[in-house]
Amino acid sequence: MKELLVISGKGGTGKTSITAALADLAEDKVLLDLDVDAPDLHLLLKPEIKRSQPFVSGHLAVVRPYDCTACGTCSELCAFDAIEQLEGVPAVIDPSVCEGCKLCVELCPEGAIDFPSRHCGDWYLSDTRFGPLVHAQLLPGQENSGRLVSMLREQARDLARAQGRDLILADGTPGIGCPVISSLSGASLALVVTEPTPSGLHDLERVLQLCRHFKVPATVLINRADLNPALADEIEDFCRQLGVTCLGRLFFDPVFVEAVVAGKVVSEQEPRGETTLQIAALWRRLAEELCLN
Repeated sequence: MKELLVISGKGGTGKTSITAALADLAEDKVLLDLDVDAPDLHLLLKPEIKRSQPFVSGHLAVVRPYDCTACGTCSELCAFDAIEQLEGVPAVIDPSVCEGCKLCVELCPEGAIDFPSRHCGDWYLSDTRFGPLVHAQLLPGQENSGRLVSMLREQARDLARAQGRDLILADGTPGIGCPVISSLSGASLALVVTEPTPSGLHDLERVLQLCRHFKVPATVLINRADLNPALADEIEDFCRQLGVTCLGRLFFDPVFVEAVVAGKVVSEQEPRGETTLQIAALWRRLAEELCLN
């Protein structure tokens, strides 16, 4: 089983649109959306949810108001200012500020604070027109996205093994943070989508360093390369110096917007133009890199 992870050093490079087009072209795969903080692959694939499960991680302190004597101990001890204590009124804990450290639970004189598990979001197994999709959504302000990413990858692997599928195609998170690190672990190949801008080059350097650190082979695609051809040349030179393959360039094409408006991915648009042919060629090269042919 091979895992192709599509990532970008920054947001807005077109990573998800390209992932969706590859989902149309690839065969015998499980699709995986690892951008759990702000997922959008489902907007293009329109999944039919078959299974929904809560994602529970960490704990949250909750005051039982009828047992609270309003002594103020918890408010004084909380290092995060998460507890509001008014005179003569039971304490109130702000769940958006509570870090789940459990200090107030342990030191409350009346034992009036519970410590239930925290519901951080939900994850889903769905069907799409391109195959099964594993995806999730964290609730606003919730953390532990790295742990959720790891869990989603295990679910995708279990599903691929159960259905005898050879490929997991994953849409990753922009940047180089914890969710990206969790996404890279064990990946067969990372396709890094960048753009010819100063920030695009800067963040490409960072994400390639991350791939090298975790010993994940990486290859690069320059999207909207005609916005700054000179900088696109610089990016290709930079890749050559690192020994990283640059699979090619895509040029600015309104067909991407037209496809989104039509509720399709770019490879589904008719008539098929140069961009669709280039993405098909990109997939063939990726399949060769992954030894899927």
